[in-house]
Amino acid sequence: MAISANEVKHVASLAKLEFSDVELQKFTGQMDQIINMVQQLSEVDTTDVPVTTTVTDAFNVMREDIAVKGTDRELLMENVPERKDGFIKVPAIIDESEEG
Repeated sequence: MAISANEVKHVASLAKLEFSDVELQKFTGQMDQIINMVQQLSEVDTTDVPVTTTVTDAFNVMREDIAVKGTDRELLMENVPERKDGFIKVPAIIDESEEG
C-alpha cells in the first residue's frame, strides 16, 4: 500500500502543519516505509507467542506496606510556638473580612 503526497498533505493539514514540496516528498517516502513495516509485522505468526506484560524478572521491588505507630502528638507539639485545640495555630494569611 503506497501512501500519496496528497494523503500526507491532508494529515499535515489536520495537524496544522505546513510542508514545502521537498519536505512533502521526503515525508511521503518516510510514511510509506513506516506503513510497509507495519504491514510486515501484521504478517508475522504470533499464535504460540505469550503476551509480554513485562520485560524484567523483577517482582514487586517495593517494600511491604506495614503500618507503624507514628510519633506521639505531644512530642511533636513541644516546639510549636502557639497551639489551639491540638493543632498548630498560625497567623491568618487571608483575612475574609477584607473585600478585594
